[in-house]
Amino acid sequence: MLTGVLLGLVALAFVMIVIEDLIHVNKAKTTLFFGTLCWILLFVFAEPGHGVAHVQEQLEHNLLEIATLWLFLMSTMTFVAYLNSKGFISQLVQRALPANLSERRLMFIVATFAFVFSSFADNVTATLVSIAVISSVKLEPKKLLKYGTLIIFAVNSGGVSLITGDVTTLMFFLAGKVTIAHLLLLVVPAFLAVAVLAIMLSFGLNEKLVLEKNIKPLAKTDITIASIFAGTIASTLALNILFNIPPVLTFLFGLAVMFLIAQVLMRKKATQSIINYVREVEFETLLFFLGVLLLVGVLKELNFLRHFTELYQLLPAVQANYLMGLSSALIDNVPLTAALLKADLEMNNAEWLLLTYSTGVGGSLLIIGSAAGIIAMSKIKELTFGNYLKMFGYLLLCYSIGYAGVYAFGQFAN
Repeated sequence: MLTGVLLGLVALAFVMIVIEDLIHVNKAKTTLFFGTLCWILLFVFAEPGHGVAHVQEQLEHNLLEIATLWLFLMSTMTFVAYLNSKGFISQLVQRALPANLSERRLMFIVATFAFVFSSFADNVTATLVSIAVISSVKLEPKKLLKYGTLIIFAVNSGGVSLITGDVTTLMFFLAGKVTIAHLLLLVVPAFLAVAVLAIMLSFGLNEKLVLEKNIKPLAKTDITIASIFAGTIASTLALNILFNIPPVLTFLFGLAVMFLIAQVLMRKKATQSIINYVREVEFETLLFFLGVLLLVGVLKELNFLRHFTELYQLLPAVQANYLMGLSSALIDNVPLTAALLKADLEMNNAEWLLLTYSTGVGGSLLIIGSAAGIIAMSKIKELTFGNYLKMFGYLLLCYSIGYAGVYAFGQFAN
């Protein structure tokens, strides 16, 4: 009886994630509500003594995983929130772009920028900044659709190769399924897929463009904090590879360094304390992760996740991982990744890399399959579900090219 009720509540929560735009209820609220409700019911109906102790142990284990993810994301998002609010990122982009260029050249610049920037910042910020670039020029609706499609695919592809770029990549790393050294093997095949898409979409783009620029001087404080951010990312990767230091510890240290240095630099300025930028972090995103991981923890407690392994019993891991990527276009990749991790799948390093790529990039196949797609759809009116679906063939081909490339490069991880 209890199992049926809990499964029904979890299913209802996931349905409400999918229809968020129809019911106008934020998915962070629904997942947190149902996630906590399910755990409360587990405690209420647990057998006295050992049963309650078991539920308590599983909840504490689940909360530890969530806390590690939360703290890392909070640290990275605080850096980005500060730099974004100061206009530092947009100013760097405007300085890097030439005033006059062709449509085709802009496409390759946008693809490269979205890919690289999404490796260091969250997908939402990378998408917004990339869209701001193409919005600074006047483009025809059909051409704007091409640029928007490319941005979504490039942002999702760039995020999979670094733990700072995509939350699902971070989840695989924290679970010990991939290492930073192995993740770097994803860079070349992921970028190759983006380049192929840029080439295909660039056909018919021959006009010259003039970019509207509004360049302002960069504050020394902002340059210093950006340097600390870059140094934190580099040291996080290096220290983990050399000494196995958890990334969350290094990033929290970098955040502390930023607070201390900013305190000195801003001492004579009557401005907002830099620690207050923690409040500008997108806590709705963090609450969504919290709710989803609580829900998946309930599924594990009910032994429901064993059903995820059935596909891997029917098909080789290479084929099953490819299909999981396709399913992530319909199913939010965070709960999908969490479920797969808790299903205790047995795969080698190369196969885990394939799954990392597929769950991170597969959501690009449909406009509703990723946060980048949802953001782009809200900012570009021409980017509707139907119009984006017309690009499905291109996207599926490039996803497959990237997947094949990861398979080839992944052999070096075994």
